[in-house]
Amino acid sequence: MSRSATEPAAVPAADGSIHRDDAPSPIRTWTLWTLRRVGMAVLTLWLISLLVFTATHLLGDPAEAILGRSATPERLAALRSELGLDQSAVHQYFSWLGGVLTGDFGTSLATKGPVSTLIGGKILNSAVLVAVSAVIIAPLSALVALYSARRRDRAVDHVIQVALLGTAALPEFVIGILLVTLFSTVVFTWLPSVAVSWAGSPWTDPVVMILPVATLTLAVVPYVARILRASLIEVLESDYVEMARLKGVPERRAVARHALGNAVVPAIQVMALQLAWLAGGVVVVESLFLYPGIGTALVDAVRNRDVPVIQALALLIAAVYVVVNLIADVLTILVTPKLRTGVR
Repeated sequence: MSRSATEPAAVPAADGSIHRDDAPSPIRTWTLWTLRRVGMAVLTLWLISLLVFTATHLLGDPAEAILGRSATPERLAALRSELGLDQSAVHQYFSWLGGVLTGDFGTSLATKGPVSTLIGGKILNSAVLVAVSAVIIAPLSALVALYSARRRDRAVDHVIQVALLGTAALPEFVIGILLVTLFSTVVFTWLPSVAVSWAGSPWTDPVVMILPVATLTLAVVPYVARILRASLIEVLESDYVEMARLKGVPERRAVARHALGNAVVPAIQVMALQLAWLAGGVVVVESLFLYPGIGTALVDAVRNRDVPVIQALALLIAAVYVVVNLIADVLTILVTPKLRTGVR
């Protein structure tokens, strides 16, 4: 039976393989994949906004929390009308969501000021804290992993693995308390234990950032280093690294050119997960050290039942998590040729 005239012909490629001329181009495939991932991220954020709005409305009546003992039926009714709480839940949600999309997170119930103004500086402070921590975490994790992987099963490797595993088992607040005990109170008094007296930008008094940054670093490095070490060991034992060694390629060059390049993919994924964790873990660390960021702002908002601030910060933390993972997925595809040409 002859081939149909309408069936696309097969075209030989430069490498001898056969491709049909109707096969989607890599650029088109890549674009469609990216659009799907962005669409999933947007859908995820919308579902999170629904969850945040619903959860914050379970905290109780904000009008009663504001008026307290001075609440009367008349005053409650007037305040609910002023805050829009007398509207249906659906109307309140879409009104709030519309404001969020335009950068208006509402008015703080505690300070009576715009939420965006209240949390703007605190977001910057937290961003600086996370950025400084990430700049330290990435190279430190890579160095520890590489040093341990090249000395696999030796005594020093066992010591490093025990130390990493023991540190990974400690919650971040325990690490923070131990650092305060060691460097601020009982053993030494070199560093301030809290930043309660600090005002202004983080770079005006960087000393107050040392313990929070150290806490976040010690909480994250063990996870990243252990996963990167396992990936490096797998790559170092691969055939192409062994072939490079047989060809007389120096060990350092083989590691730098082959091992590190092929171990970067799992490193990107685990770093993304840990950076996303930092967006939430920073809440605990900031509260412990009274660092003026989104962590202390969120704790104060929950204490005051300041619903608009809680909604804004919860949505912000969730958005950071989603966006960081989206960026990690895109970077993984970009640095992996097989995935870049075969994404679906």
